[in-house]
Amino acid sequence: MSAIDNTLAAARSDLTRVTPTTANTLQSTGALIVDIRPHTNRATEGEIPGSLIIERIHLEWRLDPEGSHRIQGFDENSTIIVMCNEGYASSLAARDLQQLGLKNATDLIGGYRAWAAAGLPVQPGGTPAIP
Repeated sequence: MSAIDNTLAAARSDLTRVTPTTANTLQSTGALIVDIRPHTNRATEGEIPGSLIIERIHLEWRLDPEGSHRIQGFDENSTIIVMCNEGYASSLAARDLQQLGLKNATDLIGGYRAWAAAGLPVQPGGTPAIP
């Protein structure tokens, strides 16, 4: 295995990853779905209604439960589901959020593309990310 394969496996070993159907159910009960995809992917492929758009470069600053640059609407007990295109970068991001104290951070298996393929709600993309 390559170094990134080992890193990804280690990150996922501490996550309880969720399927698109489970993520949809969790979102309806208050979980935050955080879309870390670049603007070009969102504009081309679409977005999940109600998802929070935070590109990867800003993620830890906006979701640090103790940080001065954090957004409102969550705390260290919130369920946060990170989503990328296919579920790779999101695993690493969810691991990083857990290290910040968000014990219920996880990621979406298969990413946005699995969500869309499952026939779950999508909307046209292009929403600006939270800077």
